Amino acid sequence: MIVMKFGGTSVADGECIRGAACLVRDWMDAHDGHPPVVVVSALGGVTNSLIEAARAAAKGNGDQCRSVRLALENRHRQAIECCVVDENRGEELLRQMSGLLDWLENLCRSIHTLGELTPRGLDVVSGLGERLSARIMAATLQELGVPAEPVEATEVIVTDDKFGNAVPLTEETTSKARERLLPLLDEGTVPVVGGFAGATLGGVPTTLGRGGSDYTATILARCLEADEVWLWTDVDGVMTSDPRIVPEARTLSVVSYAEMAELSYFGAKVLHPKTIRPAVEAAIPVWVKNTFNPTHPGTLINGRGLPESGVRGITTIRDLTVITVEGRGMLGVPGVAGKVFSTVAT
Repeated sequence: MIVMKFGGTSVADGECIRGAACLVRDWMDAHDGHPPVVVVSALGGVTNSLIEAARAAAKGNGDQCRSVRLALENRHRQAIECCVVDENRGEELLRQMSGLLDWLENLCRSIHTLGELTPRGLDVVSGLGERLSARIMAATLQELGVPAEPVEATEVIVTDDKFGNAVPLTEETTSKARERLLPLLDEGTVPVVGGFAGATLGGVPTTLGRGGSDYTATILARCLEADEVWLWTDVDGVMTSDPRIVPEARTLSVVSYAEMAELSYFGAKVLHPKTIRPAVEAAIPVWVKNTFNPTHPGTLINGRGLPESGVRGITTIRDLTVITVEGRGMLGVPGVAGKVFSTVAT
C-alpha cells in the first residue's frame, strides 16, 4: 500500500488534475486494482489568495474577499468543466463548490465586522483550498472509472491547538486514520484527503504549517503502515542544486533521510524537514517524482542513502544576514551565547 501526494503545481488546473488522476489509475491497473491513499494540495496559489482575502477583511477591505471568491469560483469551475463530463456529477460538484465559497464569504464578512484575524480564524480560512481540490480529484477519478471518495483532513489528522503550525497527535491520528481510511481501502475505494489541515481533539480546524500537504502524506503513511510514499511535484526529484541557478544540476537517485533533512533545512525547496520525520520513525521509503515526467525514476529517500562519500548537493538561503558578535568581555563568561541568541530572536 502506498500514499501518493500531489502538490499545488501537480493539481494547478483541470488538465493537471486529470493527468494526476490518470497516474493513480495507471498505478492501480498495474497493481491488481489495489487503491493508494491520495493526498492533494490546493490548486497552485489558492492558499495565498485565501490568506490575502482574510487579512484584507480584517483590515476593513471587504471587497477583496468578494473578488477572491469570484476568482476562485471561476478557476475551480474551469477545472471541474475540464475534468468532469458526467452532468449529474458535475452539477453536484459545482453545488458543493458554491456552498464552500459561500461559507468563505460569510466567514470573511465576520472577520471584517470584528476587525480582527486570529491564528485560529486564519487556519479555518486557509484550509479551504484542499477541501475544494480533494472533491475535484475524487470526481475526476470517478470519471476514469476509479472508485474514489473525498475525505476531510479534519476527520483523520488530530493535532494540538498550536494554530498555524499544529503538531499531530500520533495515537489519536492513528486511530482516526485507520477507522476512516482502512474500510475504504478494503473495498477498493481511493480515499482523497486534503493535505495541510487537521483538527484539535475538540474538532477545531488547524493547519500543519509550511510543507503541510507533504507532512500529511507521511503522517498517514506512518499511521497506516504504508510501504512507500510517492510525492508528486514538478521536478524530477531531489537535485544537486537549484537548476534555476545551476543549469548543470542533476537529479540524485538516492539520498538518506539525514541528507534530505540537511538539504531541506539549509534551503532545498523540494521538502520541508518535518516531512521526513514520520517516514524516519516508521522506516518508510519516500519517492520524489515528477507529475509532468512520470517515466523518470525520481529520487528515493531512505535510511541508507548511497555509500559514496563527498558532496551530495549545494543549497542556498536567500536574504540571510550574518552577524559577528565579539569582544574581550565575552571570554569565559557563561551564558553569553544564550543571551545573544535570545536578543536576536526578539
